[in-house]
Amino acid sequence: MKIRVRKKYLFVCILFGFFHVTKAQSIKVQKDTANWHQLKDVTIVGRNSKSDYQQIPEIVGTNIYAGKKNALIVLENVQGNIANNTMRQVLAKVPGIHIWESDPSGIQIGIAARGLSPNRSWEFNVRQNGYDIAADPFGYPEAYYNPQLQAVQRIEIIRGQGALQYGPQFGGMVNYILKNGSDINQPFEFETQQTIGSNGLINSYNAIGGKKEKLNYYSFYDQRNGDGWRDNSQFFSKAGFGSVTYHFTNQFSVNFELMHSHTRSQQAGGLTDLQLKQNAKQSFRHRNWMDIKWTTPAINILYEMNDHSRWNTKIFGTFGDRNSVGFLQSILVKDSINLAMNQFNNRIVNIDQYRNYGLESRFITDYFVGIMKNTISTGIRLYTGNTHRLADGKGTTGSDYDVRIEGLYPRDIQFRSNNGAVFFENIFRVTEKLLIIPGIRYEWLEGSAGGSNGLNSNGGSIQLQNITRSRSFILAGIGSEYHLTNTTEFYANFSQAYRPIQFANLQAPPTTDLIDQDLKDARGYNLDLGYRGKVKNYLQFDISGFYLQYNNRVGTITPLGANYRLVTNVGASTSKGLETYIEFNPIRAFSNSVHSDIIFFSSYSYTDARYSGNHQDANTKGKKVENAPQDILRTGLSIGYKGFLFTTQLSHVGAAFSDANNTNTPSTNGNIGLIPSYSILDLTASYKFSKKMHVKAGINNLQDAMYFTRRAGGYPGPGALPADGRNFFFSIGAKF
Repeated sequence: MKIRVRKKYLFVCILFGFFHVTKAQSIKVQKDTANWHQLKDVTIVGRNSKSDYQQIPEIVGTNIYAGKKNALIVLENVQGNIANNTMRQVLAKVPGIHIWESDPSGIQIGIAARGLSPNRSWEFNVRQNGYDIAADPFGYPEAYYNPQLQAVQRIEIIRGQGALQYGPQFGGMVNYILKNGSDINQPFEFETQQTIGSNGLINSYNAIGGKKEKLNYYSFYDQRNGDGWRDNSQFFSKAGFGSVTYHFTNQFSVNFELMHSHTRSQQAGGLTDLQLKQNAKQSFRHRNWMDIKWTTPAINILYEMNDHSRWNTKIFGTFGDRNSVGFLQSILVKDSINLAMNQFNNRIVNIDQYRNYGLESRFITDYFVGIMKNTISTGIRLYTGNTHRLADGKGTTGSDYDVRIEGLYPRDIQFRSNNGAVFFENIFRVTEKLLIIPGIRYEWLEGSAGGSNGLNSNGGSIQLQNITRSRSFILAGIGSEYHLTNTTEFYANFSQAYRPIQFANLQAPPTTDLIDQDLKDARGYNLDLGYRGKVKNYLQFDISGFYLQYNNRVGTITPLGANYRLVTNVGASTSKGLETYIEFNPIRAFSNSVHSDIIFFSSYSYTDARYSGNHQDANTKGKKVENAPQDILRTGLSIGYKGFLFTTQLSHVGAAFSDANNTNTPSTNGNIGLIPSYSILDLTASYKFSKKMHVKAGINNLQDAMYFTRRAGGYPGPGALPADGRNFFFSIGAKF
């Protein structure tokens, strides 16, 4: 079949009517999961285990995971503050995950790995139920919306070779899979979880679900409010979700789902290093706000053609609004009453609107070569994204959230991205122990920008440099597995990756900046080599090394002798290191007890991320990549008896630089300088009265350590952004 991708296309024109994936089933997973080979779908994982970490099977649905470094986090088993999205606890067993902890509301999740930036997880391909939820995965891949984790059943994390199936990313793919009621076998079930905590935290999660004949449904409403650990950090989060699945036959079903989220948070702003030492809870910004509304409708059509062939098509959209208003000057400039006006100065208002549409259709089938069964997966993707940016509006002089402006927005820009892609991936079972998994992806991209980019001295509009970038290329990769035993394996993979030119690189002010006409997408590759598996039911591990080459990094330089700045490809970086995870249960190793557990776990990563090449006018070669700590260790102990489980967790993150020049001494405004290492101790305890009722409580940052994980040059700073001090939570949950 020949596929043509046009600049303007209708994304529902190809493969419509040939839909498939898997028949959703409720699967109770046994303790020994490492010898899984193929599952139609995974709706319940880890129910018979207290561990929250699992290995993803070789095939799930229409997706191939064989040969890839991956992790599956089962939220039901996570010991931590799920209500407030405390990611250092949720992802404690995934080695190398660097987390920005500067948002007390838990609304903005920022994660990264292998020396990449955690800024709103933009180096990961972030998905919900298998489809995009970022602002724009090609031009503006920031994840302003993240689902409430109480509604999440499991989190899939794929490294390296995932670029072949999921597109633009160097860090990998993160997929939040929501509860959908497929494990409920009665007409009606009610679930509730109520949480209270420090600093006015109140969270209420309530859900209903059920199954009747061919129909199953699930819906929840979640609301979270709090004052935040710092001054001027109040927030609320409201989210509603509905999912309805109708099974026309045992092989064919259609699912409709809709998520709507509304969050608003007061931004306490950054601090200087001196202010941090004096009182990390203080804030000198009380008029800064961010408001986010996010709606994600989706249709998921599933068709199981036979025992060996399945088809899945997802049609999805993202309708997002991100509004911010605030006083954005350096923290050295006071936001105080202007005596000439006898009121505060005007704030700055910025508004983004995202309207994105996409289709992904995948097919997987088994075939035989001789007596060996092989598997091929293929798919197509069509996507169009539209971002309307209104920036630098003259806002009110008030203090509450208010995005009214005086006059017009100086910057009024339209961004557009179009994408078409086709991929193929195949599992060749060379022997019963050896698997070779090659893959290839064809990608077509187009990005454009146009509109007003400011006002001149006469008040006239400065038109943006009208730039359109259209290109196509091929990504290739290959993975492998060798099963040393039924439950352990060596794995290796190589995969090319890319990161498209961002919208920010297409809106250079024409009066001061120029855009390199030969500006290229960042390109590179990931390498993984590791050994993973399980020993009976008492030991699981994953030990691997990685190498990440990141070429054509985009930056801004001032050429020698020039009076302008140039947006161009400034160089490359190389990240290499080690990622290890081990979990050991001595009770199961040395006894037959079924009532008690002792679980030791440790995840550790060593990362050496440095700039390996640079433009002739840049000077970063050999320096460490910013926001890339060398050591990340998370280790802990869980002790369980019958329904009781107590967990203590230590998190240690090494020091990192905040800029590419590796500035060690902090600037007076706190924007740049070293980010010191820190260690945090968390305690969590839970008790299950029955399968229907449980309680959970915890103390985070038991030692009340003062630390920060990021410095910001703009919103939501500027300055150093403190993380939370000691805090507690208590939660009770029940099902009826």
